[in-house]
Amino acid sequence: MRLETVSVIGGGAWGTALAQAAAMAGRGVTLVVRQAGTAEAINAARSNETALPGQTLLPAITASSDFAEADIVILAVPAQATRTLLSGLDATLLAGRPVVLSAKGLETGTLARQSEILADMVPEALPYVLSGPSFAADVAAGRPTAVTLAGDDADATSALATALAGPSFRPYAADDRIGVEIAGALKNVYALACGAVEGADLGASARAALIARAYAEMARMVTAMGGSAHTLTGLAGLGDLTLTCTSVQSRNYQFGMALGAGGSRQDILASGAKLAEGVATAPVAAALARSLGVEAPLIDAVDAVVAGQADIATIVAGLMSRPLKREH
Repeated sequence: MRLETVSVIGGGAWGTALAQAAAMAGRGVTLVVRQAGTAEAINAARSNETALPGQTLLPAITASSDFAEADIVILAVPAQATRTLLSGLDATLLAGRPVVLSAKGLETGTLARQSEILADMVPEALPYVLSGPSFAADVAAGRPTAVTLAGDDADATSALATALAGPSFRPYAADDRIGVEIAGALKNVYALACGAVEGADLGASARAALIARAYAEMARMVTAMGGSAHTLTGLAGLGDLTLTCTSVQSRNYQFGMALGAGGSRQDILASGAKLAEGVATAPVAAALARSLGVEAPLIDAVDAVVAGQADIATIVAGLMSRPLKREH
């Protein structure tokens, strides 16, 4: 299969970074944005100043407001926008082509993973999931980054990973789409919790304990969905969980800090903060856990904090008072 051209749909920071990574890998790249004026500005300045200010884009990247046929399609819009985006695209341009899903979240209402949305909207597309410890600014600047690319066909996934690999961006091929997707969605929920612990000044020990218990809870969710717990030992699991739950560069961690400091979801958004993916995913993940019969006290706790039904200090006290039992 020819893998020379790439269309990245989504002109935010992550979409721009992935376009830069694909260009570094030697691919010809079209960065698809909403407005023609935005595309013209990016092409003229050779940078996306709204999304990634100060980062010069490589010559192989051309911005456009029109989706054009490409060998590889990367979707880089928020998780809750994926279905709407796909409904506006010509499905024939995606049929039989690799579609890389880079959003990390579960769909409100349907509880669907991103690849399930793609299968529903464009069943002829070839789904791949990209996840792992990565910040847009690092990827775009060419700082060393390793991620997971999961697909159903081992040879095709390896070929796609090779096509997107550059000197600093290294996708490692995997076959557990379910595990990679669930890990990517849930780590944002847990990052909200870790940020809230930081915002409430509950200490680094509490945060470390939370990360460890989040890892165990994530494993229960992944295996209940049919994924492999082994996936969590890699980049898409432990790697991404650690990064997102410890760095103030994480939008979810920042939002959690504001929640932990006593802010409400509405007040935080009104202050100009961008909505983090975990905020939308938390109630969906809680509903999914209930439907699976999986015990997920951390997800339930984050859902309660986001909904304004409890503060983080009360939640942590409740978690600490749970009955003692053997760790394994």
